[in-house]
Amino acid sequence: MQWVDEAEKQWDNRADSWHSSSRGMWETGSRKDIIPFLKKYLPDESAICDLGCGDGYASVKLARMGHHVTGIDLSEQMLEKASVLAVGSSVQFIKADISEVPLEPNSLDAVMAINSLEWTESPLKVLFEIKRIVKKDGLACIAILGPTAMPRINSFRRLYGEKVICNTMMPWEFEKLAEENGFKKIAEMGVYKREAEKLPVENLPLELRQSLSFMWVFMFKIK
Repeated sequence: MQWVDEAEKQWDNRADSWHSSSRGMWETGSRKDIIPFLKKYLPDESAICDLGCGDGYASVKLARMGHHVTGIDLSEQMLEKASVLAVGSSVQFIKADISEVPLEPNSLDAVMAINSLEWTESPLKVLFEIKRIVKKDGLACIAILGPTAMPRINSFRRLYGEKVICNTMMPWEFEKLAEENGFKKIAEMGVYKREAEKLPVENLPLELRQSLSFMWVFMFKIK
């Protein structure tokens, strides 16, 4: 199995269903607080790359806020939908593997990667690529699915010896990986299911908050 080819095929097949729900995710659903979180740290008119941009909804949203946005995705079907959404905006979309981004070194102020590193063969390689394309002291907003999102459904078949294309990680595992490789955490945010939101999660230790999360969003500074 060629990881990149299989990932492209799977996301091409999911493009229609993803596109039908992406607006809801970004406006009122699980991703609604990500761009406001990012904007707290992102200077005006920043150059930012959306790694694993999917149908481009967030990329276009950032561009309409005045940022210079490049969206990268493997899926041709996703990018076709993104090009329609982007009409009238300045977003540039590129078909590529986020492990090998066709951008110049130190050319960006920031990157955003929302639930995309799990779908790469080597998340560590993506971190090295982020360090290459982002300026020193630039930003990386990276979200990893949490335990209650049950991303294991995408990797469960490995227990039968089958090849899968999902690198399941816990938020605390990814945090350690990033911090050991030149990323300094400056902020973080948990996203929870409705049932967990009823609990006093803010009063719990960090590891328990991460354990209850649907998604964990990190803000790193590139050392």
